[in-house]
Amino acid sequence: MHMDFSKFERCHILVVGDLMIDEYLWGTVDRISPEAPVQIVAVDSEDYTLGGAGNVINNLTALGAKVTAAGVVGIGRNGQLLLQKFQELGVDTAGIVKEPDRPTTMKTRIIAANQQVLRIDRETKKAISDETHDKLAGYIENKVPDVDVILISDYGKGVVTNTLMSRLIAAARKHNKITIADPKGLDFSKYSGVSLLTPNKKEAAQASGIEIVDESTLSESGRKILETVDINKLLITCGKDGMVLFQKNKAPCKINAEARQVYDVSGAGDTVLALLGLGIAAGKSFEESMTLANTAAGLVVGKVGTATISRQELTAALLPTRDSTIFKQKQLSDLPALVQELKRQGKRLVLTNGCFDLLHSGHILLFSASKQLGDVLIVAIDDDNSVKALKGPERPVIRAKERVRIISALDTVDYVVLFSSKELESLIKIIHPDVLTKGSNYTSEKVLGGELVEQLGGQVVLVPVTENVSSTQIINNIKSRDNAG
Repeated sequence: MHMDFSKFERCHILVVGDLMIDEYLWGTVDRISPEAPVQIVAVDSEDYTLGGAGNVINNLTALGAKVTAAGVVGIGRNGQLLLQKFQELGVDTAGIVKEPDRPTTMKTRIIAANQQVLRIDRETKKAISDETHDKLAGYIENKVPDVDVILISDYGKGVVTNTLMSRLIAAARKHNKITIADPKGLDFSKYSGVSLLTPNKKEAAQASGIEIVDESTLSESGRKILETVDINKLLITCGKDGMVLFQKNKAPCKINAEARQVYDVSGAGDTVLALLGLGIAAGKSFEESMTLANTAAGLVVGKVGTATISRQELTAALLPTRDSTIFKQKQLSDLPALVQELKRQGKRLVLTNGCFDLLHSGHILLFSASKQLGDVLIVAIDDDNSVKALKGPERPVIRAKERVRIISALDTVDYVVLFSSKELESLIKIIHPDVLTKGSNYTSEKVLGGELVEQLGGQVVLVPVTENVSSTQIINNIKSRDNAG
């Protein structure tokens, strides 16, 4: 499927729903409390991400869309944090109403030794006040004419009320706008009139009163919801089994998910909602947008926590050739978050760097030996200008883009980053490698950056490369043969 992602930047999407903050506290457990039979978690680090409707928004902005948010926050620190995160993403927050007596929904996950120990929820599920409702509904009615698609992300925290939905749907119909709702609760009649409803299998089973155990009960549940709720389209998401679109007087349309390693399903529904909205806003059909959403959900469950995906990842996943090597290449700006995540998982990071202008057996030896020294191997490749400065005006013989592709194709290599020689110190500071490796045929007295690695608590390992082979030597041999001929 071809998708012109530059169209995303021209899409303006209104997201209405329950805005949340996900707080992650990462720590270690090494003793039991003397006060009670519970673990003591010593917190090492903490971070905050956008959850609920906030995660839908995060997915949209990551792909370049213009987003307007409509929802409710409290007036405390968490509400401020949420607004600040939105402002950093360039989200229009004029539709976020502050309600003094209401806490901002926050879900705190305490994680130790790569396991979730406890989750703490700070929230209320009571309906928003009449005053808040009027402000919110009035704002939405004014905004509907300016946007391409309206997404409703309902987490049952009291914002998406029946009356708010009826005012929103009336405004959308008046201006001929598509509405997509991710529902909560047992009664789906609140969403009557939306263009598309996207429950997961569990939500569809609860709303229809039909236990979904196979394809026929799934179809029965889908048909019942279409009959009882005034909607024309229903998309039931089935996790690892993909998704099924039900439409009145049409056969169900099923899309299978790609088999992927699933790390975390949290946030997959948010990604589906975001990509359906983006696809439709960009002029794709419901079926094409489903394919887009299904592909994106498959990528996001392979990441830890509520995550977003980039255009680059989505483009690669949609290619018929399925070039998985594109996922290995990271920009310098991607590294801090990636490294933080890997370190949290207790991974031992190995870094090796070089020109790798003409891949040979010595490099292969270096990579496989390096990988054995840890869990994750990051290969930093000198960019073309750095190679020219190091090796002379006729080098590199193989351009950076190709060198990245070749090295990414090796199973021993986990990530590849292109960098300029002068960035080596900052690269080491970002990665904080446990090990820096070099081939032992390396003639320099000192490994560049080695001292810094050791200062940061890592070690430098020279990998014995027995074959007397180098890219320069191979290139010179080729040249001398050419000249002799």
